[in-house]
Amino acid sequence: MKKNNQHIDELLIKGLEKGDQNSYKKLFEHYYPSLYNYVYKLSSNSYVSEDLVQNVLLRIWEKKSSLKITSSLRNYLLRACHNEFLMYLRQQKKEYDSIDELKWEALLEIHNTPEEDQTETDWLKIERAIELLPKKCREVFKLSRLEQKKHKEIAEILGISTKTVEIHISKALRFLKANISVFFL
Repeated sequence: MKKNNQHIDELLIKGLEKGDQNSYKKLFEHYYPSLYNYVYKLSSNSYVSEDLVQNVLLRIWEKKSSLKITSSLRNYLLRACHNEFLMYLRQQKKEYDSIDELKWEALLEIHNTPEEDQTETDWLKIERAIELLPKKCREVFKLSRLEQKKHKEIAEILGISTKTVEIHISKALRFLKANISVFFL
């Protein structure tokens, strides 16, 4: 049975390399359900699973003439789906970080133009929360958010890598998000 599947996979790959739409259709029909199930187990989201698997299979068709599959077709497709899911997660994190950044910019804007006593009191509470951050993390966060310095500038000032700066900022944002509500009770 395994040898038969291997033979079928080889025929599908050869058909794809030649641009045979029927081979692509067979590949899609045969592998889509198991790939969908695999990605669904990772994401727990049917829409995401559909999109990611379709992206992978579409890319297979687009790159059909340059496919270099050295393992089994199934393993190749599973790895491609796994990588597609990881790229999706990275994109989600970037979007989440951007939203967090916008929230902090709004808070800073409020701080820079205090119109009421309450705004000043709220800012003092936020400052207290920031002071609870670990020293290096607090230092990076203040340079980034309060002094509006770019990651590269912060890295040069503190003698650390830009990746370390990003890690400190993410850590600070997670900490503040989880703990700042305590100060507003």
